[in-house]
Amino acid sequence: MLKKILFSCTILTGVMSYAQVSVFNPSVTTDGVCYVLPKTAVKINVNAIKTTFTPGEYAKYAERYLHLSNVKTESETQWEVTDLNVCETGVVDTLKRFSVKSKDKNLLPKIQLSKEGIILAINTDVEKKCERTSKVKTTNNKKDHKKYITEDMLSATSSAKFAELVAQEILDIRESKNAIRRGQAENMPKDGEGVRIVLNELNNQEEALTQLFTGYTDTVYYSQSFSVVPEKDIDKMIVFRFSKRLGFVDSDDLAGEPYFISVKDNHTVSVPNEKEAAKRKITGLVFNLPSMADVAVFTGDRQWFNGTLPLAQFGTIDMLSSSLFGKGTTTSVVFDPATGAVSKIK
Repeated sequence: MLKKILFSCTILTGVMSYAQVSVFNPSVTTDGVCYVLPKTAVKINVNAIKTTFTPGEYAKYAERYLHLSNVKTESETQWEVTDLNVCETGVVDTLKRFSVKSKDKNLLPKIQLSKEGIILAINTDVEKKCERTSKVKTTNNKKDHKKYITEDMLSATSSAKFAELVAQEILDIRESKNAIRRGQAENMPKDGEGVRIVLNELNNQEEALTQLFTGYTDTVYYSQSFSVVPEKDIDKMIVFRFSKRLGFVDSDDLAGEPYFISVKDNHTVSVPNEKEAAKRKITGLVFNLPSMADVAVFTGDRQWFNGTLPLAQFGTIDMLSSSLFGKGTTTSVVFDPATGAVSKIK
C-alpha cells in the first residue's frame, strides 16, 4: 500500500510557490509530489574470461604428419578475472520518504524522479543512466572442416590414413598459397582483390583442417555485478567467490577463492543523535549529506580496489529552503542519484 501511494504522488509537476515539505505519511494523500532519498550501494563490477580448449580429433598424429610438437590431447577449461571496478549506486531508503505540498497544486515545482521515486532534479532534466547488468559474450573459434573433406579422405579405412590424407591436403594448400604469392600459380587471379579472396579462402581451409590436429579454443567473456549496502563498518566480508576451474560460485562454496570487501566510515559529517534528530523540524526540501568511507575490495594476495566513496546512510540529512522555489525564481537543482546529495544548484 505504501509503495502504491508513493508512486501515485509522482505525477504532479509544475512550479512551486512557498511549498513545504513534510515527512511522507502513507495515510495522507495530499496534493503534492512524494519522493524518496537513496541509500548508497557499493557496486562491484567484475569482468572475467572463460577459455575452453577442445583437442583435435587426430591430435596424436600431429607430430608424425605435420611435425607439430607439444600438441595438447586433453580438453581444458580455465577462468580468469581480468578486471574489477567499484562505483556507487542508489537504492531506495524506505525510512526517508518525503512529500512536497502546496496550497495550489498548479504551482508545484517540476520534479524529476527515478522509476523508484528517488529525487533526481528540480526545474531541470537529467539523463537517467542505465545500470550495468550481467552480460555474456561468446567467441566461437571452431571451424567447419566437413566442407573441405575430399573423397579420398572419406574412403580412408583407418584414422591414421585419414589423418595422413588431411595432412597432405594441408601441405598442398600451403604450396598453393606460396605459388599465388610468387605469381606462379595456374589460373592466377587477374587483380589484387581476386588474389585476396583466393588467399582468404585457402587460409580458411588450412585453419579448419589444421584444427583436426591442433584443436581450438573458445572464449566466453562474462560481466557480472555484485552490490553491497553497508549499514555500518564492514570488516572483510565475502562478496563472491571465484574458481579458476568453475568461474563464479556461491559465496559459501569453498571451491572458489573469496573476494572480500571492507568499509570504514570516515565520519566526515556530523550526525545528530536521536534526541537532536527528534527535535529537527522539516521546513524545506530534504537532501542527503553523505559521509565519506574507505572502501577496499581484495583477495588473499591482491588489492583489486582501494578508494573513498560517499555513502548516504553513513551521513545525515539537510534541507533547501522553500523560498528558493518561490514565485519568480528559477532555481534548479540536480541531485546525485547514488547518494541523494545536491550535486549542482543554479
